[in-house]
Amino acid sequence: MIAKIGKGSNMYGAILYNQQKVEKENGAVLLLNKIPDTVDGRYSVAYFNKCFEPYLSANIRTEKTVRHISLNPDPKDKVSDEQFSEMAQEYMKRMGYGNQPYIVFKHTDIDRTHIHIVSTCVGIDGKKIPDDYDHPRSMAICRDLETKYNLHKATEQEQKQADKIFKPVNHKNGDIKSQIASVVRHLPKYYQYTSIGTYNALLSFVNITAEEIKGERNGEPVHGLVYFALNDKGEKVSNPFKASLFGKDAGIAQLQKHFEQSKEKMKTNPARSVLKNVVELAIHTTDNEKEFKQQLAEQNIQTVVRRNDSGRIYGITFIDNGSSTVWNGSQLDRNLSANLFNEWWNNGNKPELKAQDSPVSNSNTIDHQPTKDLFEFISQEHSQSLDLGLFSLLPDAQGVDYEEEQFANRMKKKVNKPKV
Repeated sequence: MIAKIGKGSNMYGAILYNQQKVEKENGAVLLLNKIPDTVDGRYSVAYFNKCFEPYLSANIRTEKTVRHISLNPDPKDKVSDEQFSEMAQEYMKRMGYGNQPYIVFKHTDIDRTHIHIVSTCVGIDGKKIPDDYDHPRSMAICRDLETKYNLHKATEQEQKQADKIFKPVNHKNGDIKSQIASVVRHLPKYYQYTSIGTYNALLSFVNITAEEIKGERNGEPVHGLVYFALNDKGEKVSNPFKASLFGKDAGIAQLQKHFEQSKEKMKTNPARSVLKNVVELAIHTTDNEKEFKQQLAEQNIQTVVRRNDSGRIYGITFIDNGSSTVWNGSQLDRNLSANLFNEWWNNGNKPELKAQDSPVSNSNTIDHQPTKDLFEFISQEHSQSLDLGLFSLLPDAQGVDYEEEQFANRMKKKVNKPKV
């Protein structure tokens, strides 16, 4: 089982992303923790968002308050809704979020049925729940859940690949040839990529680029490859090195063979569906290129954007270090092509489904009332440890512009409270 932990600041976007799956019958709400149910069992984005508001309003210094976690069993695993709920509860308890409000959504829109958990790392007292060593702790929990529920285990080879680190070339250190060799001789053993473009996207993170050479020699066609070292700005800073200097694995013939093998393996690789969901969520929950890249980087995913001289984005590639696979956006989904990101980051047309375009509620009020008053529910949950004056920050269910209230609260924090 693979776990992905997303950390951000847009609670509304995270809930919207999941609730849209439910409304389109590609998902379901499996479990609510510390969140009151509704009379009719139906929910809206506005309702869920309001349930988190006391915690977000209490926030003292935490910048990234939202936790969005996905738990992804192997496609061969048959997991019941009850088991998914049990796994989510055990996972959240052991991660330190057992007493936090959270929602467990099941997604069924891809071949890998999986769950998403939306929560916050801010306690009702406004303090951040410690998240040191989140990733190793999460991996240990996943291994235990695999054993407990008899799930397919993430392979040791996959983990070794994730841990493999290639040292970037530093042209100032000299012996560039040896530095390049230490990367290109071994890279095909650890990563799957399907084209020169995705290969170069991967190489760019270790300050190398490869160029194809095509022509004729004595009337015979010539097709080869040369490598260059790059500086931190992506500029060539060395003479070309023929691929033959680094062995057959670095040459064009062997690379093309690797491309074809990778295409076959990646057709059935479950990492594709997981990565697609992570990218779509980042689109919903970030506002610009920097935030988008940072959110993916926190999940060990690098983003390579290719622009032409005029600044237009003509390519986007995602390097998933967890599964050691490299994907062009269009490989994940035709709607995730470079043009989408060009329209967003260059032209300001964010491809985010707005609330009014969604089948979920577009009202600023809560349209499905809880079985108990929300104020009463939360105050009873925390009456032993909280000054109830905090709940005066919770807007009334009627007649309040909720998003405007949320914006005002955030602005107050920016003015009055330092960020860490």
